[in-house]
Amino acid sequence: MNGAQYILHFLEQKQVHSVFGYPGGAIMPLYDAMLDSSIKHYLARHEQGAAFSAIGYARSTNSVGVCIGTSGPGATNLITSLADAMLDSVPLLVITGQVATSSMGSDAFQEVDVLGLSLSVCKHSELVTDIRELPAALEYSWELAQEGRPGPILLDVPKDVLLTELNDTDIKQSSGTQTSTTSEMQVIDGHQQPVSEINQLLEQAQKPLLYVGGGVAMAGAIQELNDFIERSHLPSVSTLKGLGCVPSAHPYYLGMLGMHGLPGANIAVQECDLLLVVGARLDDRATGKLDEFAPHAKVVHVDIDAAELGKRRATHIAIQADVKQILPLLTTHQDYDEWNAHLRQIKAEKAVQYSDFSASARPDAPSVLHCLSEKLPKNAVVACDVGQHQMWVAQHMQFTTPCNHLTSGGLGTMGFGLPAAIGAKVARPQHTVVSVSGDGSFMMNVQELGTLKRYGIPVKIIIMDNQRLGMVKQWQELFHEERYSETNLSCNPEFCALAQVFGLTARELTNNNQTEEALNWLLEQEGAALLHVRLDEQQNVWPIVPPNTANHKMWEQPSCNA
Repeated sequence: MNGAQYILHFLEQKQVHSVFGYPGGAIMPLYDAMLDSSIKHYLARHEQGAAFSAIGYARSTNSVGVCIGTSGPGATNLITSLADAMLDSVPLLVITGQVATSSMGSDAFQEVDVLGLSLSVCKHSELVTDIRELPAALEYSWELAQEGRPGPILLDVPKDVLLTELNDTDIKQSSGTQTSTTSEMQVIDGHQQPVSEINQLLEQAQKPLLYVGGGVAMAGAIQELNDFIERSHLPSVSTLKGLGCVPSAHPYYLGMLGMHGLPGANIAVQECDLLLVVGARLDDRATGKLDEFAPHAKVVHVDIDAAELGKRRATHIAIQADVKQILPLLTTHQDYDEWNAHLRQIKAEKAVQYSDFSASARPDAPSVLHCLSEKLPKNAVVACDVGQHQMWVAQHMQFTTPCNHLTSGGLGTMGFGLPAAIGAKVARPQHTVVSVSGDGSFMMNVQELGTLKRYGIPVKIIIMDNQRLGMVKQWQELFHEERYSETNLSCNPEFCALAQVFGLTARELTNNNQTEEALNWLLEQEGAALLHVRLDEQQNVWPIVPPNTANHKMWEQPSCNA
């Protein structure tokens, strides 16, 4: 086999059935070899779309996503997606072509130092300049993408390496990945003392709170988490990426915390006396003003990544460990009934009142998405973009696992939703997949409608259109004296006509009292379909925590900012 053939052979051995990419000169040998491979390639219409599809594939299955691009602009178009995967800890293997080794350093056509460019946005980057290095590089990259805290790996392979033959000796001599030999029992034994101390704190606490992050799902620890909640009766809050770890209807669950978190969740954090953080990084959007975050609490932090422990908030106890191993060891016999009753009362008092869809008015965004959530099967996947609609999805839709809620958390990348939905549908063809976009975000990767058409991928698309760059507009309105700058998108195309040009079925929702019928129509379509929801440009996301403000001082409605 040559290098290109070996890469595909390696992926086949790893049970990879689908990859996403875009061809070009330097990567052409790999595309030539694909003609004889069992792997299905999905041609995106932009490398960023291809990589976001790979991310959607990875996040909806908790497995490695694979993306391919060429040198130069092909590689640079992937950088944003790599950064997105890095900040959201997504296991990704990205393979880029590079100019021949003999041309490297000569400013050859489409030569870019993608290794240098990618170092800060990848867990690991490597330039393979010798065919004998390829087997070990692939094996190491595959394992490293999933090991510990997952992340994206980039392999840059020159064209001549792709064309060079690899002999059996080179393959057999490949040392592969150096993996840890530490047994589960040894890891647990090493944490016996801090686990005992955590259990003592749980016994002493009167107002403990569980702070759940996306790392719980990536560790495959959702069952362990819910078992702990059932035996301890601890109330819980969730980060954006942790949504779905605890069932939304659970009596001890308070919802998402943070800048657009639910009031009950934010108030609980501020009142708790023990904050048990599992698989989360205490990012600024969740904590608000850090020196006023959980001011009365002793903080216990369990995370696989040692770099996150104590990074933003000093901890009373910090454990670098797999949360799947630690959660079964936690226990308490304390009675938190009074604390839970207090939080349930707050949650009930602050509950959202959704529309009954009888009034004739512009569609109400929270009510539309809540109604959609009620109609979707429990195993449906929702991929959303970034902006107001992203927060409405997080606040008003219910998820049974984080694998069903795909959103760009750490990087906040517009244009994420549609290609991520494509990747999720490829990975899980038997499940309903919905893309929820804002009118601004949708235009960022609108070309991927062509991918839907090309492969007949039946993703359902909802565009929440307020003809504004909504989240930026809201900040300009609230915090910049209504000085609106470059957020008016009234020049948007007619989205239904645009979808129809790409071969999709489409219709509009313009009136609140048509909501249920329009959503039923969307979900009943056999192929890809688009629902264009026309919103009032004055709709904002509530609550919101103003800049440099503690979370419990959130504004819950417009009159609160007087």
